[in-house]
Amino acid sequence: MIAADRATLLAQLGEENPDALLADGFEEAFVGICRRFGQPPLAAYDVEKCLAVLMERDGMDYEGAQEFFEYNVIGAGLGENTPVFMTLKADE
Repeated sequence: MIAADRATLLAQLGEENPDALLADGFEEAFVGICRRFGQPPLAAYDVEKCLAVLMERDGMDYEGAQEFFEYNVIGAGLGENTPVFMTLKADE
């Protein structure tokens, strides 16, 4: 199965849940659509890619990016349409 590109997934999300919120500035970290029974689909982002955006774009070190991300991104929960942030691979 071939994964859909970001634009296709974003269009699909917009059709399925027009109220789904996106994480501004983290377009490169968008990885797909998250689904749960009985709830609207949501935008899904890779945590490590979000941290990489903060480090590259804003010049933060890893620890600073983590702190900023936890407080200002995850901590900015905006209700049921807030994006989800996933850890995609466990550290080895």
